[in-house]
Amino acid sequence: MTQPQPQPRTGPEQPGAPAPGGGRTQPEEADLLRGLLHSPAYLRSLVHSALIGVPVSLVAFWFLVALHQLEHLMWVHLPQAMGRPIPPWWWPLVLLPLAGAVVAFVVTRLPGAGGHVPAYGLQPGGASARALPGVVIAAVASLPLGAALGPEAPLIALGGGLALLFRDLARGPETPQSTALMAAAGAAAAMSVILGNPLVGAVLLMEVVGVGGPQLFAVMLPALLSSGIGSLVFTGFGRWTGLETGSLSLPLSGPFPRLDAGDVGWTAVIAVVIGVLVHLIMAGGRRAAALVRARPVAATMLCATGAGVCATLYTLVTGRTSADVASSGQAAMAQLAADPRSWGVGALIAVIAFKSVAYSLCLAGLRGGPIFPALFLGAALGVLLSPLPGFGVIPGLAAGMAASAAAAFRLPVSSVVLVALLLGSIAMTPVVMLAAVIAFCTTQLLPAFRDQQPVEEGELPSGAGAPAREREPS
Repeated sequence: MTQPQPQPRTGPEQPGAPAPGGGRTQPEEADLLRGLLHSPAYLRSLVHSALIGVPVSLVAFWFLVALHQLEHLMWVHLPQAMGRPIPPWWWPLVLLPLAGAVVAFVVTRLPGAGGHVPAYGLQPGGASARALPGVVIAAVASLPLGAALGPEAPLIALGGGLALLFRDLARGPETPQSTALMAAAGAAAAMSVILGNPLVGAVLLMEVVGVGGPQLFAVMLPALLSSGIGSLVFTGFGRWTGLETGSLSLPLSGPFPRLDAGDVGWTAVIAVVIGVLVHLIMAGGRRAAALVRARPVAATMLCATGAGVCATLYTLVTGRTSADVASSGQAAMAQLAADPRSWGVGALIAVIAFKSVAYSLCLAGLRGGPIFPALFLGAALGVLLSPLPGFGVIPGLAAGMAASAAAAFRLPVSSVVLVALLLGSIAMTPVVMLAAVIAFCTTQLLPAFRDQQPVEEGELPSGAGAPAREREPS
């Protein structure tokens, strides 16, 4: 009698069989990853990533030191030399138009247009070697002279561009895969410097690049390695020199309270409010960015002057320093967290209103990053709404920062990790996660302003060698 033949296995558990929906099976994913880790070219990329973290972190350190010192010179030392405790009311009307003029020159005359337009969010790509001078000049003109932006976007471009430059000097292979991996490693090393933690930089880059499966491991292993080594070098070098680059730690005004139903309920409400507000700010920035592309010189000057007017009006209305509006908000956020009562209701409303407009204009016309102004606006809104019944200052601060960050750059996981590390405790993690998710969903449900994003020089593909994906406008 003929024995029945065993039937071939065709289910998803069989290696090589297509998964439902046409995707790869888990064995296929594991084989791809195993082959990647056995690839001599990829192992060489890991070694290069570790080596790149050292020089990139050193360059980023001195870059941040220079920005920090120049900002203090412009907004503290020079006004004090004139016998004024705070900058005079007309000070932003001098510095910000000057910043606009320099950025307009860089955009129209130098390669790379000074880096990514911040209105379109964080970009994972590094600038090419010939675009690096324009990136540095635009950032030095924008940030110390009063742009309501942070240094993270120039650092990403600088770190990625330096990584590619070092690869070229070492005569490394110039393939799409090596370009993507080296740019990711350099960007991660630079991000770990400004964010104060290698984990935040790696998670942020993971969400910005937006890859999964073996591509996620391909990009993230070099990024983690370079980010960790860069953070070690940066931390040790900073302690050795004693120079400051600005601190991200928040000196909170009191102990962490125990969360209750009131904190959770108000978190859900303010996350929606902040999500809508930040969505309008980012959409306004993109509308203005479209005008800047059409008329770069005139529109850049107009945006910079408008930001200066906002800072001047804030000083005239409140009597406080115009640096509250004309800055990234990093120092002001620390002051707000340490002593919320020093900011009256009128001052909080004024700084939210004027900084929102200045932020939107700077996103379009100047060069910098969107993270720190968004965090400050969220913190100010959280403190402003903290007197609501059953709410509190620290939960409001935590929820406001998380909601604003998630709404501004559409990276909820990075927003949660960043805010949790800023607070230095996991006590507020439930409201941080809730605020980030609700604000992110709110912005996703709102109508988007669809403006085609310009392709920047040196943009990093989404995944190793994959074409860059078009980012959804906020």
